[in-house]
Amino acid sequence: MLKGVDIYPESLSNKKKFGAEEKQELNSKSPSPAGGKPTLHLDLEKRDLNGNITKSHPKVRSSPDLDFPLSHKGFSEVGKELVTPEGLMANTDTSPLEKANQENKLGMLVFSIEYNFEKKAFIVNIKEAHGLSAMDEQSMTSDPYVKMTILPDKKHRVKTRVLRKTLDPCFDETFSFYGIPYSQVQDLGLHFMILSFDRFSRDDVIGEVLVHLAGVDLSKGAIVMNKEIIKRSAKKSTGRGELLVSLCYQSTTSTLTVVVLKARHLPKTESLGLSDPYVKVNLYQGQKRVCKKKTHVKKCSPNPVFNELFVFDVPAEGGLQDTSVELLLLDSDRQSRNEVIGRLRLGANAEGTIGEHWREICEHPRRQIAKWHTLSD
Repeated sequence: MLKGVDIYPESLSNKKKFGAEEKQELNSKSPSPAGGKPTLHLDLEKRDLNGNITKSHPKVRSSPDLDFPLSHKGFSEVGKELVTPEGLMANTDTSPLEKANQENKLGMLVFSIEYNFEKKAFIVNIKEAHGLSAMDEQSMTSDPYVKMTILPDKKHRVKTRVLRKTLDPCFDETFSFYGIPYSQVQDLGLHFMILSFDRFSRDDVIGEVLVHLAGVDLSKGAIVMNKEIIKRSAKKSTGRGELLVSLCYQSTTSTLTVVVLKARHLPKTESLGLSDPYVKVNLYQGQKRVCKKKTHVKKCSPNPVFNELFVFDVPAEGGLQDTSVELLLLDSDRQSRNEVIGRLRLGANAEGTIGEHWREICEHPRRQIAKWHTLSD
């Protein structure tokens, strides 16, 4: 090791670097041993430790106070701007309209229809679906199946089997509907409801497909259709319909008579389909349901007439103060859980015309009082 050579950066040491300045001090302080002859000294800046001559390099300070930018991984200089990976990704992002269109896409449904003239049967084959939405957030998949209804009568309803954990199910199931004349096929519509099975709660609706068969010619054979699945249509904004109910309280016998008379202006529960309504009547004491009854189902009727009477026992000590009646108007469906069209809660705490109706039967016992009430969600 050479004496006097400082190997530390000048930012960490106060010593003078071994170089030109030191050579000047040596020349000025020590006389020449050979009189007027020039002093011979080593230029160590141009030689390495082995004595080999090396090329000079610009000095680079290791101080934190640097005057020039250092290159950073992931950045490249283009002109005067720095381009980052995030910036490149931002430039390739889709527009908000394209994002909305992608989010609204629920997949495609492939099926075929044909007519068997010998058997007078209308045949539908549900083949497969592609790109369905994931209803299970944990596994990011679905357990899809398809319910199909022939509109407008809704007399024919079928559904496929459930396929587990897939967004591209292949059903390949054929359904034959007999007794449909070929002349009536033009007036029919097919409503497909794509759902995801849920073991612990109500099945999730992925979307629906509605196909009108007007103008479809099945005389030449089967027709394969590929239709986009759309979001399930919302119920009419005009409301859930109205229900005419008659109430009568018998204080002597402590009974409450509820007569479900009729309903009107019911919304369509499926596109172009009529509901099969019935009313479920629940009697509550406080928050506890103590009795339940229901009317008969009225097929394909937007304005059903029930005219059914139910008698409930009411505690004599409390009377109607802690009693309430809930009426649920439902759409009957044999293939899945019945859908609630609207509901009505009659009791002492109700407001508006509902509360007035309840107060009237309390003030006028043994009088049958009927009123129209608007159904709520």
